[in-house]
Amino acid sequence: MKVCVIGLGYVGLPTAILLATNGMKVVGVDINSAIVEETNNSNLHITEPGFDNLLKQAIASGSFRAVETPEEADAFLVVVPTPLMTDKTPDISNVEAATMSVLPHLKEGNLFIIESTCPVGTTEKIAGLIYARRPELKGKIHMAYCPERVLPGNIIHELINNDRIVGGIDKESTERVKDFYSRFVKGQLHDADTRMAEMCKLTENASRDVQIAFANELSLICDKAGIDVRALIRLANKHPRVNILQPGCGVGGHCIAVDPYFLTIDFANEARMIAQAREANNYKQMWCAEKIKNAMLQFKTDRHRYPTVAMMGLAYKPDIDDLRNSPAMKIVSDILRTTSNSKILVVEPNLRDHRLFKLEDYKDAYQAADIIVYLVGHKEFRSLPKCDSKIVIDFCGIN
Repeated sequence: MKVCVIGLGYVGLPTAILLATNGMKVVGVDINSAIVEETNNSNLHITEPGFDNLLKQAIASGSFRAVETPEEADAFLVVVPTPLMTDKTPDISNVEAATMSVLPHLKEGNLFIIESTCPVGTTEKIAGLIYARRPELKGKIHMAYCPERVLPGNIIHELINNDRIVGGIDKESTERVKDFYSRFVKGQLHDADTRMAEMCKLTENASRDVQIAFANELSLICDKAGIDVRALIRLANKHPRVNILQPGCGVGGHCIAVDPYFLTIDFANEARMIAQAREANNYKQMWCAEKIKNAMLQFKTDRHRYPTVAMMGLAYKPDIDDLRNSPAMKIVSDILRTTSNSKILVVEPNLRDHRLFKLEDYKDAYQAADIIVYLVGHKEFRSLPKCDSKIVIDFCGIN
């Protein structure tokens, strides 16, 4: 079976590699020529444990290669970003462009699967786009929406073991696409229609956002009350029906920080709590920035000099290199923009360099700093010694 995967990003590339190591011939498509070249040279352009060797094996065996334009295949997977426009409206133009690029190659019996996060009704819209230009394919190809459910840093395990929702445009499409996923997914495959599957993905991430918002709001309350929020959560979670998540400096990434807007835009009157959760999580990063600035001012008042501050972490979650929508990035940018005299050291152990920030070694930054700000709970930071002479601001539970 030949599979064409459109989009070689944080989900598309691991998916393509996994398919290639499960007996399929895979062509990965990306419009970024640098990514195509890097991939064909067996260089992984993302940080994802376990995939370096899998990519090398897939390239060496000839089961996988990267190209810039689609080819004929038995199955097409669309795994491209669906970002937000400036007014927070979902932008599905990448999905539409990916569809247009494969239109000349579609033939009877093909599978056409969308994995990208989409507003409810997108798969029906894409089906209409295909049939308007290729009317002879109506009822002849098998279309479905099957959202990815993976956690960066643990993608290989989750691609294989997580349950999947398969929402076909008709019953036969659902069954054909389930058969396809059963070749490499060990989790259960659950039937749905396209709209149910689309809504399920949005529901999962909006639910997480609301739960995190509660934890983040609780951290603000506890800070004002002089209570250790993490100790409080540990005690509250002893209740058999309570499971409070851990607070952080906000919410980032390509899913949880984005997908709730797909609901608040289309269902503005109904999705009120979801909208408020987004506001709470966005506010948390501003609150964190103010806490840092206040600590710097207090240091200057107490010590009569400007502090050196180590900003520990840029990624949106621990132990990855993904900076998309990262609250840590926004906090660091804010501090750098509004600080003129203090020395700011920026640390991200999962990146070699960054186009905006000069990155420091985490051990050197720790030694040099007067104020340590833990923004992301990277494993490297947990090995650093405690030092009573330094001021520590911990937003992620390192200490």
